[in-house]
Amino acid sequence: MTGVLVLAATPIGQVGDAPPRLTQELTTADVIAAEDTRRFKRLTTDLGVTVTARVVSYFEGNEAARTPVLLEALLAGERVLLVTDAGMPSVSDPGYRLVAAAVEHDVRVTAVPGPSAVLTALAVSGLPVDRFCFEGFLPRKAGERARRLAGLAREERTMVFFEAPHRTEAALAAMAEAFGEDRPGAVCRELTKTHEEVRRGPLGELVAWAAEGVRGEVTVVVSGAEPGSTIGTDPESLRAAVTEREEDGMTRKEAIAEVAKVAGVPKREVYDLVHRGSGA
Repeated sequence: MTGVLVLAATPIGQVGDAPPRLTQELTTADVIAAEDTRRFKRLTTDLGVTVTARVVSYFEGNEAARTPVLLEALLAGERVLLVTDAGMPSVSDPGYRLVAAAVEHDVRVTAVPGPSAVLTALAVSGLPVDRFCFEGFLPRKAGERARRLAGLAREERTMVFFEAPHRTEAALAAMAEAFGEDRPGAVCRELTKTHEEVRRGPLGELVAWAAEGVRGEVTVVVSGAEPGSTIGTDPESLRAAVTEREEDGMTRKEAIAEVAKVAGVPKREVYDLVHRGSGA
């Protein structure tokens, strides 16, 4: 008989939010893989739990090397509990490699559901929640970040991002550039903690707010594009969009710039398409 891999959600702020089953799993596991063993020890102390399982570290730096070791324990019939610093394992945290390996070897994978920064931020944002997508952390480099956001400019679902506090202003500015300053958003800071704050408003206003400095763990929620407000990236759609704006009074240069921004394609590409089509 193979063992069981248990993914356990841990509090994102208030220790009282820990699901009751977490205590049971902590006391019955054979092996516990923790993202940060020191933070894990604090958690068990706060919960008043005595752990008898073998505790090993499992973080980004050793995830690839330690996955085979944990898989071996699972194949030997042991119950392996995976916990990260906060929230659900494998959601922008270690876990995916181990889950994939367990599934590949027909090992049962289950979870202790509980706190999630993604769902908590989405719920309190005040933005549509019927359809959403999670985009994790944006690239740190400005160019890569801009390209990622340009690819999301036509996304109609509400988008959820994680961000570091010292990069929040730059990320919001890039979002305002890609999606427009009037696109509604919400910055959720220190969720469920003592200094929890949810700042809602157009992206342009959120950039100005973030310029004063942001502290703590940050989750950003951004409304999706309005249906029908986007532009197709095929040549015919791009040319038609430029023509429509010129007829509304824009100069060709202005029309090309706006179409490129809304469609999420380089201005040079739109320029070349328009001028080839017009013979100019």
